Amino acid sequence: MQNHARAVPSPPRSPTPPAPRAPRAPPAPRAPLRLDAAHARRFFVARQLLASPRSLPAAPGSILEVTARFGSLQLDPLATTGAKNHDLVLAARIRGYRPEWIEPMLYGSPASRTLFEAFNKALNVVPVAELPFHRVAWEHARARYHERGGILAEHPRVRAEILARLAREGPLPAVAFATKGDVEVTWGWGRATATKAVLEALFCTGDIAVAGRLGNTKTYHLTEALFPAAVLAARVSPAEALRHRVLSRYRAVGLLGLMASPEIWSGTAPPAARKEIVSGLVGEGELIAVEVEGLARERYVPASDRDTLEATRRPRRGRRAVALLAPLDPFMWDRRLVLELFGFDYKWEVYTPRAKRKHGYYVLPVLFGDALVGRIEPRIDRAAKVLHIDLLKLEPTFRPGENPDFLPALDVALTAQAALAGATEIRWRRGLRAKIQPK
Repeated sequence: MQNHARAVPSPPRSPTPPAPRAPRAPPAPRAPLRLDAAHARRFFVARQLLASPRSLPAAPGSILEVTARFGSLQLDPLATTGAKNHDLVLAARIRGYRPEWIEPMLYGSPASRTLFEAFNKALNVVPVAELPFHRVAWEHARARYHERGGILAEHPRVRAEILARLAREGPLPAVAFATKGDVEVTWGWGRATATKAVLEALFCTGDIAVAGRLGNTKTYHLTEALFPAAVLAARVSPAEALRHRVLSRYRAVGLLGLMASPEIWSGTAPPAARKEIVSGLVGEGELIAVEVEGLARERYVPASDRDTLEATRRPRRGRRAVALLAPLDPFMWDRRLVLELFGFDYKWEVYTPRAKRKHGYYVLPVLFGDALVGRIEPRIDRAAKVLHIDLLKLEPTFRPGENPDFLPALDVALTAQAALAGATEIRWRRGLRAKIQPK
């Protein structure tokens, strides 16, 4: 298992003055590695653990391998396909993955809890070992929400009641705190009750954490009750935390530049500061600068992926497999990279009005070997245990008749998706499958 994060420090000890050291000259800049486009595609797919989809062992421990690789798995409540985003990400890489495997890792006892929910770009599953790096964000949020006009400063009684109830009663679902006649406040992009806003603010400040979920309803508890004392006691500096946050984006994508969509860099640093951090990471040997044929700007690869760069210099032999990618899969985080490197223009249209959708509501990119060849829309009917295939659109440059191994590979991926969703039947929209049958 590879872990691309820096080791979490032990709990603080009595300080020992460091021995003086002579100043070191900054390392000489290294020339970027040059990759042709085909090599870059092979590397990117392999680095994303998709060169052989569903090849990690069918065991809960494989979840830790994936989370150690990417650092963040984005959470989203929608389960149109029969599984939520983070489960789709794991199922594309782990043979026979079951959503219940991750439950004790996320919501078990402090001793068994190896993952937790935290904001890192968005709400993500992240390793507990990296919790100290997130404390700095909690402290920033605490200062913001407690200052004059902040939600916690404006509603101290609500805050005190929530914390007292959790201390007294243990984990409680968010709905347990609803009160009749609760005032509304401006919160996020709209309005919310003061209680809901205070709950979410306390989560952002690290005073409370997600102890479990009942469907999509979060259950909260005091953070101090959910994690080992040693992890909670560990501290890192603000500079180390910011460095970790920037590096986490490179761990997730694997071939990221300095410029990307704003949401990727959300919660990190302004461009100038980010550039300085990346330069330091390159100088320290944590990132490798690369130039990719056809891409305008330099990109960076985690140094721990050097072996993968070497192993993907030549094409693999053997049958190509299909992976169905989640809309918020790390593979898809940098949509500009996906467009420029794979020629695949993807937009998640779940929030697009129906009349303006180009493809569909919850459409998954289809990866075949090292090419993105189309998009598919599986939809679960839980009552009937049927996985409906409502849409399959292939790219104009991809011809299934010239790729007779595509349909069997797609069937394998759909069978895995049906098992993940608890479906016993796959039902295609009439005439849809016939369009991709080899002639």
